[in-house]
Amino acid sequence: MTKDKEPKKYMNPYLGGVLLGLVLVFAFWVSGRGLGASGAPKSLIIAGVEAIAPAHAKTATFYKEYGSSKENPLKAWLVFEMLGVVVGGFISGAIAGRLKFTVEKVPKITNKTRIIFAVLGGVLFGFGAQLGRGCTSGSALTGMSVLSVGGFVTMAAIFGTAFGLAYFARKLWI
Repeated sequence: MTKDKEPKKYMNPYLGGVLLGLVLVFAFWVSGRGLGASGAPKSLIIAGVEAIAPAHAKTATFYKEYGSSKENPLKAWLVFEMLGVVVGGFISGAIAGRLKFTVEKVPKITNKTRIIFAVLGGVLFGFGAQLGRGCTSGSALTGMSVLSVGGFVTMAAIFGTAFGLAYFARKLWI
């Protein structure tokens, strides 16, 4: 392979795991709470409903519980965390030379199929995060860091389900 065509290396996964653990410790130190992601979209939706249909937001139980009766939902810790993840991801991609708008897939499937399944997987995972009252970061990673039995059960369920369903979705990446 020529130097231009040589694939770029990814970070060592063990180093990545240690760095993720340090980020979790730093999050506890700075904010007094762990990491999470599923609360950020909820805050964005609540802010949007409050802006578009304020009467509905004041009467619906869900919006009363999470809405701006306390404070602006866009000032939530998780919104800033997710903004940092997006900005950090773009900076990391730019530094590593991976900032391209392409669809990564195997030759056997089309871009449309890949995008449909990626969006479907994201929607199902988001729905599951709401049912489980937290995403992998909040429920599993942060839960395990404080030695919560629920955190360990969540992580086992996530990886067990992924392992069990991998056989059926393997054509999307093999």
